[in-house]
Amino acid sequence: MRWRYGSWDGQQDPLRERADVGDLLDRLGDELLMGSGGRRALDDLRRRGLPGRHGVEDLRRAVSQQRRRLQDELDVDGPLADLADRLDDIVATERGALAGRDDDDARFDELTLDALPPDPAGQVQALSTYDFTSPEAAQTFADLTDQLRKDLLDAHLRSLTGALEAVTEEDVAAITAMLAELNQLLGARAANGGQPPADEPARFAAFKQRHGDLLPGEPADLDELLALLAERAQLAQRFLRSLDPEQRAQLQALTDQVFDDVELSFQLDQLGRNAAAAFPDGVPVSSDGPAAGDGDGDRGDGEGAPEVPQEGGAGGPISRAVDAYARAAELDDLERQLGGDYHGATLDDVDEEALRRHLGDAAADDLRELRGIEHELERSGAMRVRDGELELTPRGARLLGEQALARLMARVRRAPSTRQVGADPEPTGQTRPWRFGDCEPIATSATVRNAVMRRAGHGLAPDPGRVRLHPDDLEVIEQEIRPRTATALLLDLSFSMPLQGHFVPAKRMALALHALIEGKHRQDSLHLIGFSDYARRMHPSDLAAAGFERVYGTNMHHAFLLARRVLADDPRPVKRVVMVTDGEPTAHLVDGRSMFNWPPVPETLEATLREGMRLARAGIELDVFLLEDAPGLVDFAERLAALTGGEVTRMSAEQVGRTVVGGYRDGSVRHG
Repeated sequence: MRWRYGSWDGQQDPLRERADVGDLLDRLGDELLMGSGGRRALDDLRRRGLPGRHGVEDLRRAVSQQRRRLQDELDVDGPLADLADRLDDIVATERGALAGRDDDDARFDELTLDALPPDPAGQVQALSTYDFTSPEAAQTFADLTDQLRKDLLDAHLRSLTGALEAVTEEDVAAITAMLAELNQLLGARAANGGQPPADEPARFAAFKQRHGDLLPGEPADLDELLALLAERAQLAQRFLRSLDPEQRAQLQALTDQVFDDVELSFQLDQLGRNAAAAFPDGVPVSSDGPAAGDGDGDRGDGEGAPEVPQEGGAGGPISRAVDAYARAAELDDLERQLGGDYHGATLDDVDEEALRRHLGDAAADDLRELRGIEHELERSGAMRVRDGELELTPRGARLLGEQALARLMARVRRAPSTRQVGADPEPTGQTRPWRFGDCEPIATSATVRNAVMRRAGHGLAPDPGRVRLHPDDLEVIEQEIRPRTATALLLDLSFSMPLQGHFVPAKRMALALHALIEGKHRQDSLHLIGFSDYARRMHPSDLAAAGFERVYGTNMHHAFLLARRVLADDPRPVKRVVMVTDGEPTAHLVDGRSMFNWPPVPETLEATLREGMRLARAGIELDVFLLEDAPGLVDFAERLAALTGGEVTRMSAEQVGRTVVGGYRDGSVRHG
C-alpha cells in the first residue's frame, strides 16, 4: 500500500471513523452489476445517503422546506405594510389630541390628516412638515424617522451601520462622502481595465485616513473593503429589482423622503453597480472567520468574510426583508447545487458553509461524508477513475465478491464435508465435537476451554496446575478433503438477463464464487466466461463494466467450445463447467461468425449439443442452472443432460447463488 502525505488544510480529520469500503461497494453493487457505470452508481448512493446519515436528496428536501418557511418573510408588501400600520397609529394618536380641541386650527389639521397620501412614502413626506398637536405622536414620528433612516441604510450597508443606535444627519453626510470617494476608487479601477492603477495603494491609504472611523475593521486594501461592503449592496440591488415597479418606486421615494439626500441615493446605487462589475461571479467569501457585521452591533475585526444573511435579527422591517431575500437566494442556490441539474455538476459545487448556516453542523458533516465516498473508494484501491468514468478494480471486485459471499454463507445450511481418497486435508477454520473414530487433530484451545467451563458449571473450584479432561470436552479441527478442481463458470450476458431481473443475482453469485475460491480454496481455479452473441473470457472486475450488451443471441455453442479449450490447459485433475442461463441457444458459430436465429433452428441446437458432448468425452462435468422454465429451454436442457450425463436444475435467480456457492463449498456443485 502506498501513502501520500500533505499539509493539513484544516479540513482533514485523522480521528474520524472511516467508511467501510466493503460496505460501500455492497451498496453500490446492484447499480454496478446492472452496468449503470461507477459514476452513476456513486451518484445514486449519494442521493440515498449512508446509514444514519442524510443523502443529497434528504438535504435538498430540507433546504426546500427552509425556503418555503421563508415565504412569509418574503412578502414584499411586509415592510411597507408594517410602516403603514405604524403611521396609522401615529395619525390616530394625533386625531385623539385634535378631538379634545374646539377651534378652527384643530378642524383644519383634521382636514390635513384626511388628505394624507395613501402610500407610506407620501405620508412620511406630509407628516415631516406637519405641526403635531400631540407630543406623543410627534415623538413617535421622530423615532420612526430615525429608525427608518437606519433601516434603509442597513438594507444597503449593514456593516457600516451595525454599531449605530441611530443615523443622524451628520452620519448621513459622512457616509455619503465616504461612498462618493469609494466609487471614485472603483471607477479608476474600471477605467484601467479592471486592474488596480499604480496609484491605488496611496489613494486607498489616504481614503482610510479620512474615513477610517466608518470602515468595518481594518481592511488592508480596496479588494478587502469591497468584499466587506459589496455583498450587502448587491443584495439590496437584487431585492429592489425583485419588486414590482410600484413597490420599487415607493421604496425609492421613501428613501428620498427620509434622507432628503439625492446624493446618498445616487452613491448607494453606484456602489451596487460597481460591486456587480467588480465581482461578476458573486462576492468571494473568505474562510478566515465570521461575518464582518451581523446586525448585532459588531462592526467586525477586519478578519471576517462578507456578511452572511441572518435569520431574524434586530434590524428594521426593510433590512429584515433584504435578509430574508438573501437567505432565500442562498437557499435557491443550495437547492440548485444539491439538485445537480446542470452540466458538470458535482458535490464540490455545494457551498458547505451556507449549508451549515441553514441546516446546521450535522448537515455539513453529512455533505463532507458524501463527498469523501469517492476519495475513500479510490484511496482503498477498490475503484479508479479512467477516462472520466469510475470503474471497479480487481481488488474492488474481490471485496464486492467477499461481501456477496458473506451474505450467501449466512444463508447456506452447512453440510458435511465431502471426503475423497488421495487429496490433502484442509482445515476449514471451524471445530466440532469429537466422535468415536475421528482422526482429525485435537483442537487444544477449545478442548481445554470446554473442560474448564464444565468444571465451573458444576460449581467446582479450579484445580491449580491441572485440567481434568472428559471425553465430552474433546473437540477436533474440522477438515475437508477435496481434489484440486478447475471450474469454468459460463454466465449468460444476453439482453434477456437484465430484462428478466436475473443480471444482478447471477453476477453476485459469480463474484461470491470467485471470492470463495480465492480466499479458501487457492488450490482450485475459476475461469469466468461470459456469453451472448459470442463468448469470451472475463475478469471479475469486468462484471461491473458500464453499459448493457444490446445484442441478439445466446451462443452456448461458443461458450462450451471456449470452456473446453480453457479447461484443457488447466492441470487440475477435476474439471467442471457450471452454466447459468435464462434462454435456449439461439446462436452458434459458422466459420468463426455468430449466426443468430429466433426461434432456434435445428442447426444451432445440434451444434450446441455436439459441443456439450465433447465436454463430456473430455471428462468435464456439466451443471446447468436454468433461471426460466420456458418449454423450449426445458426440452433442450433435458436433452443436453441426457447426452452428457450432466445435471440440470431449475431455480430462481435468488436461489442460484446459495446453491452454486454452497454446493462448491461442500464439495459438490450438483448436490449442494
